Amino acid sequence: MERQLDAYCEHLRSERQVSPHTLQAYRRDLDKVLAFCAKEQIGSWSVLDIQRLRRLIARLHQQGQSSRSLARLLSAVRGLYQYLNREGLCNHDPATGLAPPKGERRLPKTLDTDRALQLLDGGVEDDFIARRDQAILELFYSSGLRLSELTGLDLDQLDLADGLVQVHGKGSKTRVLPVGRKAREALLAWLPLRALSNPADAAVFVSQQGRRLGPRAIQLRVKAAGERELGQNLHPHMLRHSFASHLLESSQDLRAVQELLGHSDIKTTQIYTHLDFQHLATVYDSAHPRAKRSKDSE
Repeated sequence: MERQLDAYCEHLRSERQVSPHTLQAYRRDLDKVLAFCAKEQIGSWSVLDIQRLRRLIARLHQQGQSSRSLARLLSAVRGLYQYLNREGLCNHDPATGLAPPKGERRLPKTLDTDRALQLLDGGVEDDFIARRDQAILELFYSSGLRLSELTGLDLDQLDLADGLVQVHGKGSKTRVLPVGRKAREALLAWLPLRALSNPADAAVFVSQQGRRLGPRAIQLRVKAAGERELGQNLHPHMLRHSFASHLLESSQDLRAVQELLGHSDIKTTQIYTHLDFQHLATVYDSAHPRAKRSKDSE
């Protein structure tokens, strides 16, 4: 069984050309299945069935494995059995029809409006890094970009005269987003400084050496801004979540927020209705006479 697993991992590496990180994750998950088979005295992949695989999933769940981790493990098992079936080593897939236990859906962390303004409205020094970082923060919050969309952004995707940015999102889908006044001002202050670095390509956000900023560099700059201005951890997706939450709170237009975020399924966007309800509940608890009276009497 281990030899066949080794052959599958080599297939992923050489033929499918998966990344080393993905390959390591698949191997870790499938090693768990292999160890389980050894305990159950299962000597062949063709013997592992849905009942025993379900027992493994239940056991890992009891040990604290998240629903997301278990879903990844099942995906790895399906990939392995597709390979084994194609090679004539099996004629079934024990993961067919199996789903991980439903996990508790975590609400995304956001900044409230005051904290967002505190982050963005501080003084900005007129230098390369400060102007660039301010433009990054403003664009994340103004337009709700994903990290990958911002790192891949080129100059020809910006139309600051009309206040628009074109981004290439998941699934190679393109969407056009508005750019707010503050973000436009920040970008207009940044672009002349960008030109001084003799950029290697058309990237909007570059280092002082003219190279396109990668995801890790931008994550670190956003984190530094959060620690400096707010005294808290901050990451790009928190700014995207804040953009969506504040927009929905003001407009109550879920479909518009879905379009702006680039979600293919509105169910993904609906999580922000829970955030909005939390805000309304807080306002109610602090302002409604009955709520206040009940709270005071406790």
